[in-house]
Amino acid sequence: MRPNPSMDPATFTADMRTQFDAFLDEHRADLQACLDGLSEPEARASLVPSRTTLLGLLKHSTFVEKVWFDEAITGRTRKEIGIPATPDESFTLEEDDTIAGLRAAYVQACEDSRRRAASLDLDDVVSGNRRGPLPLRWVYLHMLRELAQHCGHADILREQILAARS
Repeated sequence: MRPNPSMDPATFTADMRTQFDAFLDEHRADLQACLDGLSEPEARASLVPSRTTLLGLLKHSTFVEKVWFDEAITGRTRKEIGIPATPDESFTLEEDDTIAGLRAAYVQACEDSRRRAASLDLDDVVSGNRRGPLPLRWVYLHMLRELAQHCGHADILREQILAARS
């Protein structure tokens, strides 16, 4: 069983940034874990009418990390970053996308996110997103919501895939 940093008693009374980081990292780890023990075809299985697949969720989450912790913080464009223009496009799997490759890309994106945000305070304003200037606190809350939703989607898809094995 993976440790849950958010349930560490030291986190209960820690400063808000430490709490946000603990919850965000927990969701990041949970999203990656949804692919544990699955085959490539299972990870790509299309079980709903949208483009949502387990592997697609991981690819989209890499996109989201780069939107909020690269584009929003650095002001670089999506083209400069090398990511799709829209969230919907970020779910599209290429033939050469693999569990290992997309996991590595996600781990790197999360490391880059932590590095870019490290010198900022929650009340610091980032101005690179199309919505305009936003406090880093809002970015964290948005990321928590986004990843929590996708972890829920992943749990359901994984449950369907594992049930189909029986």
